[in-house]
Amino acid sequence: MKKQILISVYDMEIGGIERSLINMLESFDYEKYEVDLLICHHSGDLMSFLPDNVNVLPQIESYTVFRKPVSQCLKEGHYTLSVVRILSKTIANIKSKKRNLEEGAGYIQMQLASKYSRPFIPRLSKKYDVAISYAWPHDLVANKVKAIKKIAWIHTDYSKLEIDNNIDLNSWNQFQHIISVSDECKNSFLAQYPILKDKVKTIENINSPVFIKNMAQEKIESNELNPSNFNIISVGRLSYVKGFDLAVKALRKLHDKGLTNIKWYVVGFGGYEEELCKIIVQNRLRDSFILLGKKKNPYNYMQMCDIYVQPSRYEGKAVTVTEAKILGKPIIITNYPTSKSQIYHRVDGLICDLSVEGIANGIEELYVNTDLRSSLVNQIQDVDYSNRHELKKLYSLIG
Repeated sequence: MKKQILISVYDMEIGGIERSLINMLESFDYEKYEVDLLICHHSGDLMSFLPDNVNVLPQIESYTVFRKPVSQCLKEGHYTLSVVRILSKTIANIKSKKRNLEEGAGYIQMQLASKYSRPFIPRLSKKYDVAISYAWPHDLVANKVKAIKKIAWIHTDYSKLEIDNNIDLNSWNQFQHIISVSDECKNSFLAQYPILKDKVKTIENINSPVFIKNMAQEKIESNELNPSNFNIISVGRLSYVKGFDLAVKALRKLHDKGLTNIKWYVVGFGGYEEELCKIIVQNRLRDSFILLGKKKNPYNYMQMCDIYVQPSRYEGKAVTVTEAKILGKPIIITNYPTSKSQIYHRVDGLICDLSVEGIANGIEELYVNTDLRSSLVNQIQDVDYSNRHELKKLYSLIG
């Protein structure tokens, strides 16, 4: 008889975590496992990419509230949970020592909202052999799902988050295993929760090179990227942590040096867009630093670029960097704490200083040095980045 598996995620909006989940589901062994997918909010362009073998559970309305605007939650009649959200934000602002949304009160607010919502949201009735919390909110699987074994996934660099450790520790203790996408990510997590050392294991994001290369062949609108320019592509959520404000200023430096045919395109969306647009205007780059917005398929844009740049302030393990390798692109990433888990400097990419000057210098070097660009591409173009064997590690934990 097949083992009953539950996997949970908040939504299927375009993002690295969601794409890595699809790659994992594409590679899953459905001869041995029956998989239910709990998506808290049935939204996002990646819903259409879910494999037919997966049983998507009906949406539970109270599970949708965690990331919606409070005003929308009120309109939908979630009055108690809206009060919980407001209360959580108030307490988080008091508890937080920092005031940057991405690194300060924002994460504590998420923790509190998840904790205080617990009495007001229902449990799932079905009992599973294994329940996997693939992404936040982990509290749902920890407290609202019946399973013989529970597994949680971590994708971020915990050294960059301000956390109320006691809140999350109560949830982490209910998981038999915690999976990290890289050793560096695991180490940053254990610095926060050393008591969990025996539970944490590393399983890399599952890649699907065939799927990515096929998607990269789709045509894009001819007026979006001009092949006569030197085109840079970045893919990611528009947020402070992704470092796109640094990217804008780096491009300004390059243009001031006369390298005006360099154009930078960003595929992605998010709450930082308005602020980022202001920075673009301030740096007189409206025609050169271009926000392409949400794209269901980022791979054809990556295929068209001259170089791929990840200007992040921190990452757990950026899925997009591996995807750029699969497409054979010269890559620059900033020296965020987990960068060395993704790039061997000057072998399969460049790691530049995490600064405006560092990003600008790295791009200028690849712009000028065509031999270096060719060398980086030669190192990656024949590498097999498929890693379905990583799933064997998960199967061993499932038992």
